[in-house]
Amino acid sequence: MNSNDQSVSLLAQVKEAIEHQSPLTIKGCNSKSFYGYPPSPERVQLDVSAHRGIIDYAPDELVLHVRAGTRLSEINQLLGDNNQILPFEPPDFDTNATIGGVVASGLSGPRRPYAGSVRDFVLGVTLITGRGEILEFGGQVMKNVAGYDVSRLVTGSLGTLGIILDVSLKVLPAPEVEITRAIAVSYQDFQSRLQSMQRIMPLSAAAYQDGSLKVRLSGSEAAVSAAEQKISGEDTDNDYWGKLNKLECFAGVKNLWRVSVAPASKLFLEDAAVIDWGGGIRWLADPADDPRKVLAGEDGHATLMKYNEESLSSGIDIFQPLREPLMSIHQKLKQQFDPAGVFNPGRMYRSI
Repeated sequence: MNSNDQSVSLLAQVKEAIEHQSPLTIKGCNSKSFYGYPPSPERVQLDVSAHRGIIDYAPDELVLHVRAGTRLSEINQLLGDNNQILPFEPPDFDTNATIGGVVASGLSGPRRPYAGSVRDFVLGVTLITGRGEILEFGGQVMKNVAGYDVSRLVTGSLGTLGIILDVSLKVLPAPEVEITRAIAVSYQDFQSRLQSMQRIMPLSAAAYQDGSLKVRLSGSEAAVSAAEQKISGEDTDNDYWGKLNKLECFAGVKNLWRVSVAPASKLFLEDAAVIDWGGGIRWLADPADDPRKVLAGEDGHATLMKYNEESLSSGIDIFQPLREPLMSIHQKLKQQFDPAGVFNPGRMYRSI
């Protein structure tokens, strides 16, 4: 079945679901099935993984246009052959992620504080909407948007607003050199140590774990070499960042919280299993209590990235509860994009 036939088939299935008001579970390769509320097993699964392939790639223009089912590994290989990267460094769970899942989940990797998020590099998307239409939003150049920036709105919506058929992304040249150094430092002192380095060094990742501040230097050979000479510590394998990105260092953890705070915050410094994004993310492994109780009154939010059945049955919120008027805005957006409520209902918030 060619790509046009696949689009027609997916649209027909959506129209049937709308007609019968039958909720759908949108399924790619299931690499992020753990993320968000689990779908009801009674729902019809709409498999979009076969809608794959490169539509257009212009290395000189730093633009990639692909179908949503295209595997992230295939894209990384293509970009690598041209010395380019996806700057937001998305995780490839089970080495089976699709680019549609990357955009729908909105998850970025260790490079995010220094390069930007998924949303920053999405130029345009083609969607099947909950009104049974195929619509294009955005384009293949930056700021090619009139009115609402729907392409970025869809990013991170977990398929609740529509089915992504294809996506255009801005890519960037790969750094000439990358090295990782590990520096022994206490959790009380790592923030000041990192702050002094961020002002003058070409950092592309920084994390603190088990008494060690790990920093990745990326850039030209001259810039990285000059920075390396100023840093004490030991050489460390660059594979550390891929393992952290795919949560491999949290194997065996039953309840894993991802707490987002200001990098200078003192919250959870001692309790965090890993502090990522230069201090902006605190990973909490099986904490004794809900970290949102500590966050109350503070700027920040917490997401339950991994959970067991006991946590789910307790009624705990996986994503940070939204206050008004944000919840009303989410509900209205869902109503506009998906009036029949067929796309992944309850995946992000139980009431939507």
